Amino acid sequence: MHIAMISGEYPPRWGGMGSTVYHLSSKLAAMGHRISVITRKSRGNSPILEGVSIIEVPWIKIPLEFTRSYGKSALKDLVRLHADEPVDVVHLHCPMVSWSSKQFERCRREVAPVVSSMHGTWLGERDGLTLAASFGEPAVWSNPNDIAIRFMAGRYARFEKSAIRHSAVVVPNSRATKLDLESRYDAPSDWDCEVIHWGVDTSMFVPMHLDSEEDSHKKNEIRRKYGLGSDTLLLLAVGRLAARKGHGLLLRAFARAAESTDSHMVIIGRGFLWRKLNRLAAKLGISHRVTIESGMDFEQISEMYRASDLVIYPSYYEGQGLIPLEAMSSGTPVVTVDHGPLPEMVDDSVGALFEIGSVDSLAKAITSEASSKQSLLKKGAEGRRRVLDQFTLDGNAEDFLAVYRRAIS
Repeated sequence: MHIAMISGEYPPRWGGMGSTVYHLSSKLAAMGHRISVITRKSRGNSPILEGVSIIEVPWIKIPLEFTRSYGKSALKDLVRLHADEPVDVVHLHCPMVSWSSKQFERCRREVAPVVSSMHGTWLGERDGLTLAASFGEPAVWSNPNDIAIRFMAGRYARFEKSAIRHSAVVVPNSRATKLDLESRYDAPSDWDCEVIHWGVDTSMFVPMHLDSEEDSHKKNEIRRKYGLGSDTLLLLAVGRLAARKGHGLLLRAFARAAESTDSHMVIIGRGFLWRKLNRLAAKLGISHRVTIESGMDFEQISEMYRASDLVIYPSYYEGQGLIPLEAMSSGTPVVTVDHGPLPEMVDDSVGALFEIGSVDSLAKAITSEASSKQSLLKKGAEGRRRVLDQFTLDGNAEDFLAVYRRAIS
């Protein structure tokens, strides 16, 4: 089968979408299928995978409008690709590509049926930003992309509606995203819709082996780097430093939890909020117990996951959210919000949920989870089992192959 992926992110753009498209392409190619990824031009080189071809197309660097310019370029190259190497199915990754109804009709008429993955929605992104503002996150509306989402999400939602109406199969990445599409996007009653949660790389994100000399050395090395005492818990948060991710809430909650727990917080993420978050930590009097890393590669992050005692994910909005699964796959329990898709992956057997936007609720969850190392180990082991059972890359490949065949038939 020749599958054309239309994705606005692909390595070296390693966002959540880029990561999932890369892994899905890799698995499908390993199963003998041919994959062509049409993505945005970027600096740096894409990883070379046998059976996967990368086509980069131009796009206009304007917030939200890039989805239209990229979509137009992608369709043009898709038609050209199909003329040379016939495509069996087109896999569109929304909302970072915006096609009108006419463009969907052209694709279906001239190329192949479309499967649309919904990685979240623009209206949901706007909700997350509005929530972040209402709970006092720093600099919510200072980012041009966030400002564009605030004022233009409704306009660009119409292209998501086109995807819902003109795709052979629509694939939300969570039940929460499916509910969003049903309640606000006028999903037709007879649409073919199947929820497929994205999985994670269970060979990269693996638990710490307590009897491994190498793992013990790496863990001790990480703990020395942050000056941790023998009983100090290492708490970890991973995610872009943007208002929607809830790092302001995290710091305020950690300041309370730190009064009764011997712990150190490491935040890993790139973004424009680095200085503001450091200033907030200083204002709260916890600078000596917080380290903000501007970025790490995947191997370093995977080492941090398995060396940590607890991962905290306070995001105000996600289509699905991969960080909790990466932590669980690493054998580390997770504290995250009782909102949106996160409870579809996390419960009190693998971590804890807290009330969205509540400093008090998050502080109590951190304190409670940190109170028992034995409980942390037990929940970490259960998280690993859950990922292996429900959230693997092999499972993603099999599920999407079934969807592709359904779309073609």
